[in-house]
This record gives sequence, structure tokens and C-alpha cells, in this order.
Amino acid sequence: MHLNPYGEYAVTLAADLANHPPDSTGELVDRCVDAGIVVDFPVTDDDLADVLAMLDRWSSIADTTSNEARAEQVNLMLTKASAYPRLTNHAGDGWHLHYRDDQQSLAGVLEALFSVGTALHLVGRGMHRLGRCALEECTAIYADTSRNGRQRYCSPKCANRDAVRRHRAR
Repeated sequence: MHLNPYGEYAVTLAADLANHPPDSTGELVDRCVDAGIVVDFPVTDDDLADVLAMLDRWSSIADTTSNEARAEQVNLMLTKASAYPRLTNHAGDGWHLHYRDDQQSLAGVLEALFSVGTALHLVGRGMHRLGRCALEECTAIYADTSRNGRQRYCSPKCANRDAVRRHRAR
């Protein structure tokens, strides 16, 4: 059985790549493969620059606080990147949905994956569940997958640092 890779996994990979951009195409491919993406298409050095530019556009979704503006940005990304859903068994490991055309570049595949994943994450979990860490000196993006939907920090380390700071301020 395949789980839907377009929700939580896509948005957490997008956040990870945005927070720690890959330095090379090889690193990008390795991180995608480690995240479970089947890279069964040609990859070029142009993909790295295209992915980094796409991640900048994706990051602006995390920076937007208005639900309407956030939805508009996601919709623009969906329009550019996604195709009609289709069943595929391209890797021979089970049927699943793709929201992209065949024969896309790695950048195109990731943009489709991240746009659909972000849309599913926001409508499934809540429009507020993507943002920047609340710690003043941290700029990391988080995708809130917590049970209660109240995540404000990218990591327990940042949450603890801010709690200690607030405690000392009292």
C-alpha cells in the first residue's frame, strides 16, 4: 500500500530544502532519494538553480499570514507546476497518484510535489500550519504536523531557547 506522498512528506521536504539549501545537484538528488522520491528521469546541473529559485517562491508561502494571500500563492504555484492527477506504477512498486506530467525535470517534479503537498497540508491540517520559527534570531520554516496544531518553533531547541529567554526576562 502506498501512502500519499503529497501531504506531510512533501511539505516537510520543501521546508528542509528551503532551510538547508543543497550545494550541488548531487546533494539535491541524494536528499530527494533519501526522502523517498524515485528519480527515474534525467537530472542536469540546471535543476539545482531551478529548484533553489522555486524554493524561494515556495518560502514566500510560509511568510504570508493572510489565508487568502497564502491560498493565492499556492494556487499560482499549482497552476504553474501541476497537471491533472494520474495513476502510475513507474517504479514497479505499486500504483499511486502523480500530479505532474511525465518526463519533467527534477525541478519540475519537485515543484509539482511541493505545490500539491503544500495545498493538501494547508487544507487538511489548517491554513496556519506553515510558518517561520517564532524565535527572533531563527528564520527556519516549519510545517506544523503536530497533533494540536500550535507549533510556533522549528525545533524543540528553538522552543527551549525562547522559553529560557522569557523566564530570565521575568
